[in-house]
Amino acid sequence: MMHRIAAGAALIILTLSAAPAPAAAHPGPTDGPDTLSVLARQIGRQALPTNDGWAAAGPGTTGGSAATADQVHVVDSRQDLVAALGGNNATNATNTTPKIIFVKGEIDGFEDADGRLLDCTDLADPGYSLDAYLAAYDPATWGRVAPSGPVEEARVRSVTNQTRQTQINVGPNTTIVGLRGARLTGLTLMIDRAPNVIVRNITFDDARDCFPAWSPTDGETGNWNSQYDLVSVRRSENVWIDHNTFTDGDNPDSGQPIHFGRPYQVHDGALDITHTASLVTASWNRFDGRDKLMLIGSSNTVGPDVGRLNVTLHHNLFDEALQRLPRVRFGQVDLYNNQYRLTGDGFEYAIGVGVQSAVYAENNHFTLGAGITAADLLYDWSGTAITTRGNWVQAAGKLPRPVDLVAAYNVAHDPDLSPDAGWTPTLRHGPVLPAPLVPLVVGPLAGADRLPL
Repeated sequence: MMHRIAAGAALIILTLSAAPAPAAAHPGPTDGPDTLSVLARQIGRQALPTNDGWAAAGPGTTGGSAATADQVHVVDSRQDLVAALGGNNATNATNTTPKIIFVKGEIDGFEDADGRLLDCTDLADPGYSLDAYLAAYDPATWGRVAPSGPVEEARVRSVTNQTRQTQINVGPNTTIVGLRGARLTGLTLMIDRAPNVIVRNITFDDARDCFPAWSPTDGETGNWNSQYDLVSVRRSENVWIDHNTFTDGDNPDSGQPIHFGRPYQVHDGALDITHTASLVTASWNRFDGRDKLMLIGSSNTVGPDVGRLNVTLHHNLFDEALQRLPRVRFGQVDLYNNQYRLTGDGFEYAIGVGVQSAVYAENNHFTLGAGITAADLLYDWSGTAITTRGNWVQAAGKLPRPVDLVAAYNVAHDPDLSPDAGWTPTLRHGPVLPAPLVPLVVGPLAGADRLPL
């Protein structure tokens, strides 16, 4: 049986790692949709396969597959991306017209209408500077209370300026696909109140916050908090995020300075799913070396999120990330066949078990660096239960072996977590691989530029 499964995994690798499409699939600066290859056109119109996770529930996820010829676009600038999404970034979130957008090359969220790259000083309110902010709210003189007054008000106005510039709003019935080498940098792709969206084959890079907020009561010593995710899914259903790469590039949080005794953090999440969003499938993505990665549910308040936040994560690579892989509140989250490569002094946990969460973690593979043990993989964020089955762990210097993650956690922590999340996933497309085979398939195939575009 294992030989047949291994042969099937090899076939998947050979199929998905095939040579890229001919040069016609990569239009030049003035080329349009008519130059796309047949294969690119087919991938652009692909819907989420039947039963492929929570996003297959209800009406399923078709994105822009019904787009007419005039709603198929190839874009290579921020201005063109906004135009393809409907023409006005302030109202694009309500544009329900089916549309397919191919991203060519790199698009920078800081690019203005004339193609000039802005920087943080261009977006800052006249009343704000970091030096003025640090002088005004130093805990040694200001105390441990929330910032207020003219400099904080100027920071908030600056955030409004940046949001208007770098948050790109996506409407319903949209497919966004990257051609080979596609990169969206310095921006947040915001999917808010926008059902039926597909995003594939794009590298998302460095959605930096120019104006982080000091939160003196966050934790024992306070923290800097940022606003912008690489991709944010809010108040939306039937969203498929597939074969993308999420990274901070050459601007990691680890390289930021220390202010008020805490790291000056300029990034928030990679892919956050919050504010009653639900029916999301994230598959075959690669998350590289980030701190905060994925938040599913943003508040502990029992209310609208109950019965929502249902998400499937499969065949994703979590590579040297430190926390929130994911952190879950309320939702039924199916977590299977994911690969974790966890290292670094700053590692905190992998799966966060939050308020009323119901995570089902099956046949995942964890490779751990020095100082990380199986007992560190779960974290109790006021949750009570998680189902873990068929997961394998390779501790530093040891051979991989099956590990009961709940039992390992309970030996080292109190109170215990229950090993029964109270549900069993049914929406899965294709066979679930045994955990030992996951690194052989996910490592080579997860992330952007793995689809034959």
